[in-house]
Amino acid sequence: MANVTITFTVTEFCLHTGVSREELDEIVGLGVIEPDTGADKGWQFDDRAVTVVHRALRLRRELALDWPGIAVTLTLLDENERLRQENRLLLQRLERYL
Repeated sequence: MANVTITFTVTEFCLHTGVSREELDEIVGLGVIEPDTGADKGWQFDDRAVTVVHRALRLRRELALDWPGIAVTLTLLDENERLRQENRLLLQRLERYL
């Protein structure tokens, strides 16, 4: 099955997510998302970046966090999910020996 990745220019990304260019600059500067900067096209963003920004906007709206706080929160949530997956795998291995 082929994976299809949709890409957005800066303008398309801002229109699709509702963030301003200034907010986008801050989001990228904080490392929340990373643009593809290849081939002299300027910044390009994939559909995963849209998902991350929508999640960030939900955190901003529901918890009234600023962008640096959102960056830390997203990092911690991703780390938490990674640890949960690792824990599931370790429990599966442990069950084989019990």
